[in-house]
Amino acid sequence: METFNNVVLSIKDFLWGPIMLCLLIGTHVLLTIRTKVIQRKTFTGIKLSVTPDAEASGDIGGFAALATALAATIGTGNIVGVATAIGIGGPGAVFWMWFTGLLGMATKFGEATLAVKYRVKAADGSFIGGPMYALERGLGHKWLGVLFAIFTGIACFGIGNMTQANSIAESMNGTFGIPKIATGIVLMVITGLVILGGVKSISKVCEKLIPIMAGLYIVGCIVICIVNGAHIPAAFAAIVQGAFNPAAAGGGFVGATVVACIRAGVSRGLFTNESGLGSAPIVDACAATRNPARQALISMSGVFWDTIVVCLMTGLVLVSSIIKDPVGMEGLVGANMTAGAFNAIPIVGPAVLTFGLLTFAWSTILGWSYYGERCWVYLCGVKSIMPFRVVWTFVVLVGCVAALDVVWNIADVLNACMAFPNCVALIGLSGVIASETKKYVWDKNAEMGGLMKWMDDVAPQLDK
Repeated sequence: METFNNVVLSIKDFLWGPIMLCLLIGTHVLLTIRTKVIQRKTFTGIKLSVTPDAEASGDIGGFAALATALAATIGTGNIVGVATAIGIGGPGAVFWMWFTGLLGMATKFGEATLAVKYRVKAADGSFIGGPMYALERGLGHKWLGVLFAIFTGIACFGIGNMTQANSIAESMNGTFGIPKIATGIVLMVITGLVILGGVKSISKVCEKLIPIMAGLYIVGCIVICIVNGAHIPAAFAAIVQGAFNPAAAGGGFVGATVVACIRAGVSRGLFTNESGLGSAPIVDACAATRNPARQALISMSGVFWDTIVVCLMTGLVLVSSIIKDPVGMEGLVGANMTAGAFNAIPIVGPAVLTFGLLTFAWSTILGWSYYGERCWVYLCGVKSIMPFRVVWTFVVLVGCVAALDVVWNIADVLNACMAFPNCVALIGLSGVIASETKKYVWDKNAEMGGLMKWMDDVAPQLDK
């Protein structure tokens, strides 16, 4: 098993090497250019996410789709991943995570645009879409769509289920001494109660859970930043200077080259916001929206919350804590580094962190269950829905009690395999994305009046 794990690890390191990073960043840059820097409409997307659309067609509302996507996206990577990036590349890695998220917003916009444009109705009447349909109906390469669905349908059990469940069980055992099997049984039951109801049930839970869990975590970060207030300017300086000259970050941080800093920040940023992997557009496809661009703007705002806000707050907390107490934070890595920073708030700090880890991980289980389900529907039809939900629920229990080093590495390999066909769709259909963006975002006189005209004329009436 150790030999097998080493082989898988070598494959993972190759796939997530310079070629993959260049492919994803290149896709981000291409779509930023072709959409005429759609990131300028971030706050329009945020407003649209909470503005109802009476003329839309779909299974769930735009905000529900966003919340479900955020449930899968905002995970332990926002806590542990940021700490890992800082441990490898120094404080400058936070800057590159943030920069990657900023560019990735255009890719997320493009993914959602294609998902809605090429979505279809399944045999049970629900909407279904994602990279597999863009590859099949947009590019005419069904075989690539099948590959994407296979990779995602298998990867979801690792990255979206077993590893997340294991994180919860480990945390409950380490913090409260609760046996992993007990955590597994409870987690299996509550997960089953939610996902057996399908996307509407999942989205209802996510709509309520995401604002609470993210809000509490951000408040906790703000409190720590206030406690570390005298060191926040130095933390900002270390993040910016460290991005281009890691050696300038000074004491308390490991030495790192510029290349190591960029690679750590970019790779963790891509893992965190999932822009380019092709997962989030699967749920965007079932959103109630009048045109592809509207839901794409809403989906794009998810990267803003995930990376620009949550990851940046985590980064400030960690860097300011290391500057404040370099001796106390010395030698801490990953989750332990974040725990050390949150100890700045006695009793409440560790509780907020534990709540964040638990809810972030569980929400990921819920969100990824839908991604996997839709991929198996694409491969096997609607008859696979209930068997998948039952198996998914049982695997939660397995994840709580199993050793998962190999599972983590296999899931990372499959994530890379997902990204390749998805980027093929994004690059090959970038002209379609550009056309849809022009039609509904930049041209006010286009069909249906254009998105901006809708915002000007209709949204105020809905507000009233």
